[in-house]
Amino acid sequence: MFVSVMIEPGGLESGKFLVDILTRYGFEKIQRCCWESMKIKEEELISLKRDIDRVTDYYDKIRLYQFPVNGLFVLTEMKQKKWRKRQFSPVNAPVKKT
Repeated sequence: MFVSVMIEPGGLESGKFLVDILTRYGFEKIQRCCWESMKIKEEELISLKRDIDRVTDYYDKIRLYQFPVNGLFVLTEMKQKKWRKRQFSPVNAPVKKT
């Protein structure tokens, strides 16, 4: 599965932790705040989200872009320490919001 992670750390310390975590999971830095992986598995993604949750605080923002997930494009966002997930069909029509 393709996963792209956009990070907007609220501070230097959480930024360093996030970079360390993404590197451990095999993500490559594409741009300043953008990391990508073409080979992450679903189980690893669940662990990644847990690890991200452990090192972030209220001021950090994270966005994960995943494709394909059951044929859908999935956007997962962590903002103010809350995860939100949206799924879109290939034609960009919203399918499900959780």
